[in-house]
Amino acid sequence: MAIQTTDPQASSKNPASFGKVAVLLGGRSAEREVSLKSGAAVLAALQRSGVDAHSFDPAEKNLQLLVDDGFDRAFIALHGRFGEDGTVQGALELLGVPYTGSGVLASALGMDKWRTKLVWQAAKLPVPDYVLLDQDSNWNAVAQQLGLPLFVKPANEGSSVGISKVKTLDELPGAYRAAYIHDKLVLAESYVGGGEYTVAILGEQALPVIKIEPANEFYDYEAKYLSNKTRYLCPSGLSVAQETEMQRLAKRSFALIGGQGWGRIDFLMDEAGTLFLLEANTSPGMTDHSLVPMAARQSGMSFEQLVLRVLELAHVG
Repeated sequence: MAIQTTDPQASSKNPASFGKVAVLLGGRSAEREVSLKSGAAVLAALQRSGVDAHSFDPAEKNLQLLVDDGFDRAFIALHGRFGEDGTVQGALELLGVPYTGSGVLASALGMDKWRTKLVWQAAKLPVPDYVLLDQDSNWNAVAQQLGLPLFVKPANEGSSVGISKVKTLDELPGAYRAAYIHDKLVLAESYVGGGEYTVAILGEQALPVIKIEPANEFYDYEAKYLSNKTRYLCPSGLSVAQETEMQRLAKRSFALIGGQGWGRIDFLMDEAGTLFLLEANTSPGMTDHSLVPMAARQSGMSFEQLVLRVLELAHVG
């Protein structure tokens, strides 16, 4: 398992000290298009800052070329399978290439929504009620346990790929099939309707909370990456005590899955103000609609400073 260290020679005040940097983008997952946008933004910011950064698409190039071409470290801007699930992290460790973000274990856990919930539940952290689905599930029993509406989602996809909001019992089998296309492990999760929030983690710091108000039915792929109608509130409108508690929970839940470097924890709040952990993101988006850059701006950090800090926190050694 890699150990997060900050190389004292790799300072954001001396971008050349990072050496030759590969920005891993694209990849083979269902989130390829989002990753291409994230990677392009990261690449441009690094180059503007004077870093010797180059794009590298693992779907088109063998990772061995990172060694052969003399890259000193990799900025992972991949999302989804083969980029966010521990796969590329393990390959980079075998190659001896330092990389940004969490290690193999945390990446694999964070990608798996079910197993992340199991870890959080074991630590007695709050998560929405849920059940695992299969083709033999009793749809009536599921609806009775979780109530309607509810959400159905693949356990191992991000960017809201394959997620459905189910309002009636008749919609439940179709929602299961739509999720199953993306992953054989499918979750049904209770609806929590008091608000959606997110907290970015950068090193040991929790950034300001963002409240998400999607214009769509829920925070789906369109609302995340295409719509200009989704509202992001930062400051979040929460009290100081509520924001502090959410940041505390974010840091604890991220640490429990072994998260390192940077990431994001998503929350739901019910109408009574009770918080629930939704999921972890170990390779957050960096597009013009993405949340970590918004939180960084609120804390006084430019996009260029953010990507340099993430790169500085790369696994070294």
